[in-house]
Amino acid sequence: MQMRISAAAFAASLVLAATPGYAADVFHGRDLAQRWCASCHLVAPDQKRASADVPPFATIAQQPNFSAQSLAYFLLDPHPKMPEMALSRNAANDLAAYIASLRK
Repeated sequence: MQMRISAAAFAASLVLAATPGYAADVFHGRDLAQRWCASCHLVAPDQKRASADVPPFATIAQQPNFSAQSLAYFLLDPHPKMPEMALSRNAANDLAAYIASLRK
């Protein structure tokens, strides 16, 4: 399944990539989300099914205190309900950048 990234998502990737020490790849983050997260979270607008017990990625991105950098750190040491993903720092940054790209 091919997904198009919006202009806002692309802009978010440029902002994150321009932040010193925080180069992130939104497109790789989207691929990681589809592989690792879609069984529980709604990770994309066109996804039809997910668990009712976890928030959609768009909802996470809309939180007033949302920070892609804080989320990336959280993903490196997930809470007990999340599966063991063993993400690299770059992968966590990419996934967080993708979620940030869903912010409206």
